[in-house]
Amino acid sequence: MSSPVLLTGGTVVDPESGSMSVQDVLVRDGVVAELGDVRAPEGAEVLDVTGLVVGPGFVDLHSHVHSVAGQRLQAYDGVTTALDLESGLIPVERAYAEAAAHGRPLHYGFSASWGGARAQVLLGLEPDATLASGLAVLGEPGWQRSSTPRELADSLALIERELGAGALGIGILLGYAPRLDPAEYLAVARLAAAAGRPTYTHVRELVEADPTTPIDGSEEVVRAAAETGAAMHHCHVNSTSRRHVDRVLAMLDKSRAEGSRVTVEAYPYGAGSTAVGAAFLEPSLLGRWDIGPSSIVMVGTGERIRDERRLRELRADSPGETCIIEFLDETDPADAALLRRSLEHPDAMVASDAMPVTWDDGSHDTREWPLPPGGTTHPRTAGTFLRAIRMMVREEGAWSWPEAFRRCSYLPAQVLADTTAAMHGKGRLAVGSDADLVVLDPDAVTDRATHTDPTQPSLGVRHLLVAGRLVIRDATLDTQAYPGRPIRA
Repeated sequence: MSSPVLLTGGTVVDPESGSMSVQDVLVRDGVVAELGDVRAPEGAEVLDVTGLVVGPGFVDLHSHVHSVAGQRLQAYDGVTTALDLESGLIPVERAYAEAAAHGRPLHYGFSASWGGARAQVLLGLEPDATLASGLAVLGEPGWQRSSTPRELADSLALIERELGAGALGIGILLGYAPRLDPAEYLAVARLAAAAGRPTYTHVRELVEADPTTPIDGSEEVVRAAAETGAAMHHCHVNSTSRRHVDRVLAMLDKSRAEGSRVTVEAYPYGAGSTAVGAAFLEPSLLGRWDIGPSSIVMVGTGERIRDERRLRELRADSPGETCIIEFLDETDPADAALLRRSLEHPDAMVASDAMPVTWDDGSHDTREWPLPPGGTTHPRTAGTFLRAIRMMVREEGAWSWPEAFRRCSYLPAQVLADTTAAMHGKGRLAVGSDADLVVLDPDAVTDRATHTDPTQPSLGVRHLLVAGRLVIRDATLDTQAYPGRPIRA
């Protein structure tokens, strides 16, 4: 166990109670041991945090980094728990074992990968618990087709085994198989309901974008939640809804008011990131997004795609390569307002959709810090949470500090709290809660990562504790700190 840490004089925020007051926080044996006017115990490390904000570390439900390098960027963004739930990995036993063997600065966890299970059954691909193999298969037509009854039964059996191994629910990349029979999605939702685990869905296209879709993507989540009773999480509502986000959010609100267990997340960027082979990036379909090939930039090379011919070449030759898609113009006041409304929506959570960091030599991780130059990723990997706080707390005044921590810490933890004991102490700051804490300079919090310099760490995290261990102290990373623990159902 690490030695006790006493944070003195800070403004302590507990989003569960909505309280905010100046008091001391004593951390001992991985938990918050005392609050109030606390005398330092013998051997404690005492940090004066007067004028700073102390709250529960951010819980990211949607992180694909799977690396020390990526998690360190997220640490400087205030994250203490980084979970891959939209996509998931398969087999989860291997994913957890490899993360533990390599060490992680932040807590980690995975859902069962619906896409990986389908790829194994429909294509005969042996899963290797990596995101790279998952991205590579997304543009494969054989993966996107509907299953036969036997294939569906086999993929559901695989997913059920993954849930038995501790997967944190079911990650469903439905947007990458947009013509799939809706009955398959219902079958997965029924499995989730029976197992008592949530689903996390990247929805298929909206009817406004594709009038021929078998079902409107967001409506499909609402219907499945109502019909099955499953807890269903709608991933990155900003990027899948784009200029139709008001209609989608109103529908989700109505579903919740009627008793369905539907939750929603957003990130504060007008550009998304995925594999260039994704079905929804078919050149003939881009007009439905109000974009063209030149709105797509390849992450590895920085190439802005010049025309449909070049886009088709890339989709054929390297469908798993990561690209950035500019779906909203943040310099346009109307588009910027849409983005803000997705964050302002009641109970909308912040989640990053953080992507791996890669270098020209093909490597995707390093223990070197600061990171070597030339690393590429989406800027949301390094900047999502403090960008959201900069926008919504400092600039807009739309969130109080308790509300910011509610959306970044408490609500995300609650998505998993019913099914995952390891989440019970996270997302709150009270005696007995987990000592996953972030200490912020309220006047300095901001993101620095850009599309041309995406690995610039955010500013404003003065200290970060994970399981009671200081990963960041006085804004300096402890490169020997790997206190991250597995989060399993």
